This record gives sequence, C-alpha cells and structure tokens, in this order.
Amino acid sequence: MKSDLIKKRLKYFAFVAIGLLAVLLIRLAVVQLFNNDIYQTQAKENSIRLVSIKAPRGEIYTNDGQVLAANELVYNLSLNPLGMKDEEEVIGRLVELLKNDYPEISEDIILEKLEVQKYRLFEMVIILRDIPWELVVKLEENRQDLPGVTITVEPLRYYPQGELAGHVLGYIHSISPEEISAQEEGGGEKYDINSLIGKSGIEKQYESYLRGIDGARRVEVDSKGHPIRELVTLEPHAGNNIYLTIDMDMQKVLQKSMANVLEQIQKQYPKAKVGSAAVIEVKTGKILAMHSAPDMYPDDWKGNISTDRAAYYYPQGSYNPLEPGGAMNRAIQVTYPPGSTFKPITGMAALESNSVNSLTDYVTCQGNYWIAPYIRCWQVHGNVNYYSAMAGSCNTYFQEMGRRAGKDEIIKVAKQFGLGTKTGIDIPHEVSGLLPTEEWKKEINGLLIDRKYNALREKLEEKYKELEKNAADEKERSKLEQQKKNEKAILEAQYKIDYNFDTNWQAFDTFNMSIGQGNNNYTVIQLANYTATIANGGNLMRPYLGSKITSADGDIIKEFEPQLIKKADVSGLTIAETKRAMLAVTEPGGTAHYLFAHFPENIKVCAKTGTAQTGRVGDNVMSEFHGTFIAFAPYDDPEIAFAGIVEYGQSGSGSAGYVARDVFEHYFHIKNHLDENTVSNVSIRYGE
Repeated sequence: MKSDLIKKRLKYFAFVAIGLLAVLLIRLAVVQLFNNDIYQTQAKENSIRLVSIKAPRGEIYTNDGQVLAANELVYNLSLNPLGMKDEEEVIGRLVELLKNDYPEISEDIILEKLEVQKYRLFEMVIILRDIPWELVVKLEENRQDLPGVTITVEPLRYYPQGELAGHVLGYIHSISPEEISAQEEGGGEKYDINSLIGKSGIEKQYESYLRGIDGARRVEVDSKGHPIRELVTLEPHAGNNIYLTIDMDMQKVLQKSMANVLEQIQKQYPKAKVGSAAVIEVKTGKILAMHSAPDMYPDDWKGNISTDRAAYYYPQGSYNPLEPGGAMNRAIQVTYPPGSTFKPITGMAALESNSVNSLTDYVTCQGNYWIAPYIRCWQVHGNVNYYSAMAGSCNTYFQEMGRRAGKDEIIKVAKQFGLGTKTGIDIPHEVSGLLPTEEWKKEINGLLIDRKYNALREKLEEKYKELEKNAADEKERSKLEQQKKNEKAILEAQYKIDYNFDTNWQAFDTFNMSIGQGNNNYTVIQLANYTATIANGGNLMRPYLGSKITSADGDIIKEFEPQLIKKADVSGLTIAETKRAMLAVTEPGGTAHYLFAHFPENIKVCAKTGTAQTGRVGDNVMSEFHGTFIAFAPYDDPEIAFAGIVEYGQSGSGSAGYVARDVFEHYFHIKNHLDENTVSNVSIRYGE
C-alpha cells in the first residue's frame, strides 16, 4: 500500500519535472531563434564602457589678444576603485601622507567622492587636481602601499595674469550633482562627476562655448566591471575661444590705482578695505576695465581651497570686508547709496519740469535746507545756480530742485538712465538695485509695520492672559478686561498713525532722494552706465564684455555688436546743460578741480563727487561715509566714462576720484601708470 503511494507520487513529480523542463526548453528555443540578435546586442552593450577624455576649455583673451585664461597639462591624484584591495586601509594611508600639505582632505571627503561614483567603478575618481611634482614623487615612492592610487594627466585651466580681472573672468569648480541633473534636463552636453564647470563671471556666462567636446575611450569590461581591453579612442575637441572688450593696460591701471588708494586710506580709516569701479566706452557700452577689491584669484577656486586662502576670502573678525562672501563681484552684485553722484538726475528732473533756469535761477544755501527735517549741507554755499551748485555739491540747492520737480519726475528721469534696473551686462549674478517709489515704500513699510504691530498685539494678549489667569475674582477679571480693551484701542490708533505716516511718501523722502540718500541703492555698473548715457547724449547702451567668439582654429563663430536699450526721454538741451554743470565740478571751485587741474585744455573732464552715508547698522552717520565718484571725458566728444566706490573712503574726490584720475591720465597718455615708479599720493578730503 505504501509502495503504491510512493510510486504514484514519484510519477507525479516526474511529470512535473518533465513539464518544467519542456517549458524551459521552449523558452530557450524562443530566445535562441527569435531574440538572439536582441540579447547579443544587449550583452555587448553591457560589456562596453565609455571613459571620458577631458577636452581643453576655450581660452579667454583681452581685446588685443593677450591671454587671460588658458590651459596647461597638470598631474591629478586619482583613485581607481577597483584597484584598492583594502579600501579603508588605502584611504587611511593616503590621508596620512597628505595631512601636512592638504589637511582639508579627510577620509570622509574621499569616501564621499567614491560614493558619488559607485556605479561607474571603471572610471578614476579625482581627489586632487594640479598637484606639485614633489607630491607626485612622494606618491610614486609609496606606490607599493597605495594600490589603486593613480597619477593621471589632464588639461586644466590656469590664469597667467593671476588676479587681473579675476572677478570678470570668474572661476571654474567641480560640478555638483544638481548641476549635472540640470544640464541633462536642459538637453546640453553631458557632464560627469569629475567635470569642472564655470561658476561665475565669463567662465559661467559662456560655459556652452568655452566647454569643449570631451573625447572617450571605449573600454570592454567583465561582469564585475573590471576593464579587459581598450577598443577605440575618440579624440576630444577643444572649446571655443572668447575675446573680451577688456583692455589689458586699462585693467592693470585700474587695479593698481585701487590697491594704492585703499592702502593709503586705510592708514587713517582701517575699514576702507573694499572698492569697485568700471570703465565704459561711451558710444558702444564696451567694458574697458572692471574691478572689485579685494582681488579674486581664479586659480584658488579650481579645487579645494586651502585653509590660508579660505582665511583670505572669509576673514574672521568684527568687520569682514568680503561679507557676504568669497568671489563676489562688487561692481555688479552689491548696491550702494550713490550720494551726490545722483544729483545730475535731480537736476535733469528740475530742468525737464521747467522748474529752474540753469543759469539765472539762484538758491541761497545757509548751511541747511529750510524745510523740515532741515537736512544740512556740508558747507554754506551762499547763492548758487545749477552750475555752481553742481560744482560745490550743494545739498540745499538740489533738495529745492527735488521739491520743485517732485518725486515722480525724479523717478521718471532716473529710470530713463537705467537706475534701479539690471543693465543686462553679460556676466551672471547682476542685481537690480533700488530706485525707491511710492508703491515700493507702501509695500515694504506696510509689511514692516504689520510685523511690528502683530508682535505687539501678541504681547498684549499674552500679558492679559497671564493677568486674568491670576485674577482673584470675577470683579478683578472684569476690570482687567476693560484695561485690555483700552490698551488695545490705543495700540490700534497708534498703528493707524504709524501705518499712514510710514507707508505714504513724505516730503523728506523726496529731499533725501534728491541728494542720493534715503533708500537709493545702485550698483557701480549702473552708475557707470548712467554716466555714459549722459556723456553720449541720452543713448542708454547695454554694457558688454564679450567681443567675439572663435573656434580653436581661429574661425569667427560669433561677434557681439553694441546694443541700444533705449533713447532717454530727456531733451538734448537738458543733457547738454547737465554736462556743462558736471564740467564745473573739475573747474576752479569745483570739488574735483584739484584732481584734473593739470589736464590739457583739449581733455576736459566732467565729473560728480559723492559722500554717501553708508546706511549700515552700527555705522556713525556723522563720521563714516562711502566715497563715490563718476566722470567722463573729453567734454567736447566723450570717449570713456567711469564710476567707482570706496567703502568708508570718506569722500568721492578723496578716494574713488583718484582712481578715475589715474585711469584717465593713462588713457589720454598724460602719465604712464604702468611704470613701476609711478605712485599716486592720496589726500583724505571731506564733504561734497
């Protein structure tokens, strides 16, 4: 009985096994006969890996063909993940070997890099770029103890002029996973985790042109991802070159002069560590020079920034001149109150509204304006007209012109000259600045007032909640309820008073704006472009840095032409009168006369000096000022325009004005500022 049952079960299992075997054979036949080509192709594709060969980036040149950014072959410290038998041990030895020269390279950093590339083990993982020969020798000497550690060679960016035009050029750095995803979503050329990409300046703006096309090695690997043999190599193609509008000599003079001015001013005012300036070709909008101090060295940013360099970019202490960060181009990314450099806008608004005759209408300055809040002038000017008021930078005169013209006309003219909006310059991260308007004040101050009073309302509720909780009886609670109601009524009444006052445009807002204070805040590039627009008769041009793009073989791919944004809706007579008034600034009696008195008669300079309250919390409003300065020349046929700011420079003529003078002297061949023996003396001045 048991024997028959066992036989029956064995027979059943035999049929099942035969059935499964039959299904397997049928499936195998289908794969072999019908899907053979498909699976063979997939198998081959799974065994082939593409290993990137980095292409050299395109080079960057000045307008006369001098190299600002090029490439050189460098040694990289890389890891072959498949070559490390004991990953933890190898990484530990490597970190120990590097600790003196590269203390920032830790085991965690290396493991993080390996983790990012864990699905492409056949590719090298770059740990350090551009390592010195001494380290190469040291690694080779310890090769037996460092299996998987490899020295590779690739082209890498270098900047032969060092810090020259550093902020303009920008820098390259390792691509982030987020940037890789963004590039892939945008349909552009693919990057890998070892790629370097433009992060700021020209390097970022023209990344798609500068980046070459990487080559590749087709490598056959086994099932574990180990390379077996190399099949074919596709050579990389270098990126395109870009020529800038930057003039090498002008850039050198601008940076040399700014460094000299900052050094001398710091002897008396230690906080004067920051400055920025731009020089524009008046008729085209070409940027001939642009600088932001302290300097930025693009070479510092290609890899991990050393501790010493990090201290340079992010200094410690109560005053950080680079705050809020590193490689910021202050000519386009930081806004400042323009101070008296805004007065030509107020003057043009008054002329356009027929509120004044520039020659015959006089205002009497007795040291302060006669309408509350009685904003003072920096000295008593007596009777002044448009020309003499501009020459002496009279606050009283321009407050009166602001009152006559009205805020709307001032705002209209300022917009016509591009203030408060981005210029559209072809480098990233430009900010728009702020031209205050009635709508802006209502929106911003409304939010601030609401925030303040919401906090007071909550405080009031909490106060009476606690009092009522501890009340002895119902009578006391009733009394507290009435007190709360009274206090709340007083609070709401005060809220309405403050809201109406703070959100509505007041007369003092116009007075402050008319002399470049209050909430006015603009970038240096905006001030330079506005100055150039006055100089060229009202043509608001788009500032630009890219001149042309060429292939690696020299063929022209793209040329950039001047772009007119708009013609300022201001009469030619108004602009002509304002140019004449700005000329008075450099004539005898003008606040910048001493800077340009030695210039030849055929090169007359028009300018406006500025001493601007910083608007920063904690600064002394009576003794700490930014120095601002704008200028163009020659008066008869303007060629170049300048704008510059020195933080805590005390006055425009005594700080940024010296930089303008040096640049103009060199441009018009009055003095050679590239001569090592040429050093300009700086005299601290006050007022204007």
